Amino acid sequence: MPDFKQLTPEAKKENKTLMGAFAIVVVVVALLAIVGFLFLNKPDEIIEGQADATAVRISGKLPGRVVDLYVEEGDMVKAGDTLVHIHSSLADAKLVQAMGMETAAKAMNRKVDAGTRSQIIQSAYDLWQQALSAESITKKTYDRMQTLYSEGVMSEQKRDEAKAAYDAAVAASSAAKSQYELAKQGAQSEDKESAAAMVDVAKGGVGEVQALLEDQYLTAPCDGQIDVVYPHVGELVSLGAPIMSLLKIQDKWITFNVREEYLEDMTLGKEIEVMIPALGRKETKAKIYYIRDLGSYATWHATKTTGDWDSKTFEVKARPTEQLPDLRPGMTVIYKD
Repeated sequence: MPDFKQLTPEAKKENKTLMGAFAIVVVVVALLAIVGFLFLNKPDEIIEGQADATAVRISGKLPGRVVDLYVEEGDMVKAGDTLVHIHSSLADAKLVQAMGMETAAKAMNRKVDAGTRSQIIQSAYDLWQQALSAESITKKTYDRMQTLYSEGVMSEQKRDEAKAAYDAAVAASSAAKSQYELAKQGAQSEDKESAAAMVDVAKGGVGEVQALLEDQYLTAPCDGQIDVVYPHVGELVSLGAPIMSLLKIQDKWITFNVREEYLEDMTLGKEIEVMIPALGRKETKAKIYYIRDLGSYATWHATKTTGDWDSKTFEVKARPTEQLPDLRPGMTVIYKD
């Protein structure tokens, strides 16, 4: 390679011209790259969300054993369909007790109408004994509930319900005793009225227990799909225990967790374009109806060196504007800002 010092003036001038042109080209290319990076090739911000649906938890109204499950996970059901049978021996025992009290009340009423004093007195005594038995049973139930409540196992509401049942039994026992005392005193006209009232009370008790027996069969509160079934046939379940979860398939929405700097284009009432990869990358629209701050635990903390600010995360919910039967809870939904 010839030494630059040995080149002719014309050659030196030509080399300087080429180097200057090369430098200009490099500067222009660099400027174009910077401009393109800043303005021309800015990528879309992708915000990922997922589909959700309302889940209705179905719980047992009585303690007992699961006798039959009439549905399986994934089954579609209609409102009113029978889902499960939970047999409760407690409800059976209460029915026998209530029917016994009803029989005694009716018998007393018949004897009062017949005017047989000795029989009236005996019937009043029998009814009083029935009431005392009911009072004893409800007292034991209330004591057990109180113990469980003190241990933190039973809710206050259930303890109060047991207390109310015990108080009602005490009142019924007191009323039955009064009827017995009146029978011994020979208050015929008052006996007849009271006996008729006791029959009504007994009938009400039977109706209440029969309603409990109907609660052994749990039905679907709405149309939907069975999502999860918790117990198996033969298992014991407690009062209020979850039996299964029902998804209201028609009530669907999309949830996004969005940093606040991206909320400018996600305002209440706005329709946004979204894409669902699981449905063949289907594009559709969804209308935003809910925006809520997720709190300090979902804050993006800025570092001091960048000079940026803390950015909060917001929960944004939007409903599809068209029916999407194949959209399932948990499916990914994409929004490009």
